[in-house]
Amino acid sequence: MTRTVLESKSKTVVIGFDEPFCVIGERINPTGRKKLAAELELDDFSTVERDAVEQVACGAMVLDINSGAVFTNKMGSDSRYADNNFVEPMLMPELVKRVQALVDVPLCIDSSVPGALEAGLEAAEGRPLLNSVTGEEERLELVLPLVKKYNVPVVAISNDDTGISEDPDVRFAVAKKIVERAADFGIPAHDIVVDPLVMPIGAMASAGQQVFALVRRLRDELGVNTTCGASNVSFGLPHRHGVNAAFLPMAIGAGMTSAIMNPVRQVEMEAIKAANLLMNHDPNGGQWIGFSRVIDAVSEGATFADAAKAAAAGGSGRGGRRRRR
Repeated sequence: MTRTVLESKSKTVVIGFDEPFCVIGERINPTGRKKLAAELELDDFSTVERDAVEQVACGAMVLDINSGAVFTNKMGSDSRYADNNFVEPMLMPELVKRVQALVDVPLCIDSSVPGALEAGLEAAEGRPLLNSVTGEEERLELVLPLVKKYNVPVVAISNDDTGISEDPDVRFAVAKKIVERAADFGIPAHDIVVDPLVMPIGAMASAGQQVFALVRRLRDELGVNTTCGASNVSFGLPHRHGVNAAFLPMAIGAGMTSAIMNPVRQVEMEAIKAANLLMNHDPNGGQWIGFSRVIDAVSEGATFADAAKAAAAGGSGRGGRRRRR
């Protein structure tokens, strides 16, 4: 069976068809988070450090680290800061080092800048996941040599020079192309984690059905693991977390093996833990029983994050900050 092995200095995580669903925490990402970007511009990593600890306590098995910050104020005095090719290779290793000092889970090095990807790979301990390569020729030629050089797995996103197709057959063909090109570099299929691209269900009614069918094909025909940006499915809709919580177990049932998502959302993590149990990926229900104690603490008034952190530290999780009613 396909096994994609990720490692930190002290921990191994396996993404696989018969493994528990791999939750990749998404929050260390300044894109769309102006406050976080402003902090990073001032060399303030307090939110990054807090997010790292909180996500792992809530159940993240891997942490995505994205260096796509915009340093608005520094641009005024130095035009180089307007170029992500200048900013990200400096920022990425610092983010990696800060996170590694606090948590022991493997990392996902996330950037559109090849220089930042390599800087992150050099700073990372163990065997991180690289995010990402697409089917664009230029991107293939830049990223696949890094994947081979550092012997790491990579996220392969199913779009190419023509953009993102609404036709799932085209997205499958792009994924197949990437797997075949990776093989030319000596990169095995088990080190390719395909993102079939989840479309917003609010804009495309068949988006859910499309991705479930695609995941099955990717598993059965290419033998690769899969991931996605889980929240994309609910983009533009009210009460998004309910939609996400329904989507995730259905994707797991179709064969999806990981997702980049926010593990601090209780309803989504609860859905994943239950899906692991029902898919027989939680032997003897140990994970579910442990998670149920966190749910009990939340029912008594603790926040999910506080209850999860207390449980991770060996406490009961009770007595945390009260929920708003």
